[in-house]
Amino acid sequence: MRAMVLHTIGRPLTLEQFDDPEPGPDEVRLKVEACGVCRTDLHVVDGELPHVRPPVVPGHEVVGVVERVGAQASGLVVGQRAGVPWLGSACGRCGYCRRGQENLCDFPQFTGYTRPGGFASHIVARAAFCVPFATDVDAVATAPLLCAGLIGWRALVKAGDGADLGLYGFGAAAHLLTQVAVHQGRRVYAFTRAGDRDAQAFARAQGACWAGDADAPAPVPLDAAIIFAPAGELVPLALRAVRKGGRVVCGGIHMSDVPSFPYRLLWEERELASVANLTRTDAREFFAVAARAGVHATTRTYPLESANHALDDLRRGRLSGAAVLVP
Repeated sequence: MRAMVLHTIGRPLTLEQFDDPEPGPDEVRLKVEACGVCRTDLHVVDGELPHVRPPVVPGHEVVGVVERVGAQASGLVVGQRAGVPWLGSACGRCGYCRRGQENLCDFPQFTGYTRPGGFASHIVARAAFCVPFATDVDAVATAPLLCAGLIGWRALVKAGDGADLGLYGFGAAAHLLTQVAVHQGRRVYAFTRAGDRDAQAFARAQGACWAGDADAPAPVPLDAAIIFAPAGELVPLALRAVRKGGRVVCGGIHMSDVPSFPYRLLWEERELASVANLTRTDAREFFAVAARAGVHATTRTYPLESANHALDDLRRGRLSGAAVLVP
């Protein structure tokens, strides 16, 4: 087994070799075919998430082939293709789990954060939290859907069914979500870094009806807005852009501090909400919708050994779509 390992927060990952991992009774081992590089991986590596405990193998948008199945694992067989998402495990016993909110579990495990992730040639995962795929699925194109797609879907559901939708930050999640929203008959307005004409052209190519700078006024009052960029200063801008009764959803796991803003931006029953993690129900719903909508990920592939390069391209905004490691 080869893996890119974080030993010191804020420092580059190092390539290391290990014995192939053995799955536990309710686990499977997969040979990794592709692993998306998500902004959450960047937050882990840069120490922006709490309680990062090196050594850590990042990566939670994993597609691979099942090589070994634990004695008590069910739902997957050797040779089957499957995905491993961010939510690696939930306790099933706490109040949140019992209410169907396993994304808020009190005792969760997360792939590439508290469990070894997919920046590797092999990964062990709990079978019950894997996503089964057809054998002919495109591993590279599917990998980004396992977080960028799923979190985007959860944010869209929370945003409601309004027709005019603003997306702040146009990266991996937004380019997938735009395709879903357009399929649903919505109008998408993309807000990007100031002057980023490439990102704006990319947004229009994905189906956005308008694209402009994040601080530009929206061309119409928005029914809802979703913020994917980890920039707290976008919250007042998005609140200003939504209509009375509109909703702003923060889709990231980490965001810089939200600046103070006048109450009038929130007044008239505007709402500000966040999404956290994902559930297995999200996966079932999203992949069904994605198939009907013909969602496709724009990707740039990197060899496993170039994980640091991929992370830096994401950090510096040099990507259109999603980065994917191919061991």
